[in-house]
Amino acid sequence: MQAQQQQAILTIAMMAAFADGNNDETEREHIRGLAQSLGASTSMDLSRLYQDVLFKRVNLPQVCQQLQDPAERQFAYEMAVCVCDADGSTSAAEREFLAQLKSALQLGSAQTSEFETQADHLAQAAYSAYPAATPAPIPAPNAAPQARVDEAALDSQILKASILNGALELLPQTWASVAIIPLQIKLVYNIGQRYGYELDQGHIREFLSTVGVGLTSQYLEQFGRQLVGGLFGKVGGKWGKTLGGAATGIAFSFASTYALGQVAKRYYAGGRTMSAALLKQSFQDTLGPAKNLQQQYLPEIQRRASTLNASEIMSPVKG
Repeated sequence: MQAQQQQAILTIAMMAAFADGNNDETEREHIRGLAQSLGASTSMDLSRLYQDVLFKRVNLPQVCQQLQDPAERQFAYEMAVCVCDADGSTSAAEREFLAQLKSALQLGSAQTSEFETQADHLAQAAYSAYPAATPAPIPAPNAAPQARVDEAALDSQILKASILNGALELLPQTWASVAIIPLQIKLVYNIGQRYGYELDQGHIREFLSTVGVGLTSQYLEQFGRQLVGGLFGKVGGKWGKTLGGAATGIAFSFASTYALGQVAKRYYAGGRTMSAALLKQSFQDTLGPAKNLQQQYLPEIQRRASTLNASEIMSPVKG
């Protein structure tokens, strides 16, 4: 895949991220930072691309015309579906965008329906397990009853979740990545429960965003780094990842999940008294060592990926 096609696919993914117009300032900042970091490692001016998409200076049909290979068009659509599914549902504006994208890419229902079903079911199953969001997502600190917590068992749970998410990132099926954020949400939810807090969707999403793990931007980062890093290749007539090829890269989701779990543990153990700035700094401070740790566990991540199938992916998300 050439740089022109890579940039076209990233443009479509960013357009999907802004399709519903509901991204808040924090999420836009996540996406802007991602564009800067990805652009710094390539010859592409992704910061300008971000501005072009944000201010609607790019035309969807023209971008799609740059993708002539049927496999590239299919892949671009699958990435857009994953981005639109990031928050567990697809809004009317996002559905309209995906319909326009499908038409511009000249894709029919036969080519897209199976993927749409898999991704939508996975996203919906994850979010239906938690109470609906409340108007004030992050509750004020309080003296909730602190249950006696086995920290070693909790660390083991965080590590297992990190290995699973790292493995999901290595799978050839693009839709498998839709499970990563729901599993991170599940991890935070379970950690909060261990320390005596009952959390809802709003609190968990706000917590992830505060520490620096945006819902939409995390999918963009995952796909973007894999795309510009050359981890996607043409397999069986379509673009995707092979275990062998993907394993040569880094499973970024291991590090982000591990850091998220450790920061959540400190936050709830301390009675939710950490400020937003301290939460974000703690996540960044933990992310570096977590990236080193993922190198240590890469063989185990690869083994986990080699045994995963569709039913196994759905099961932990629903659970």
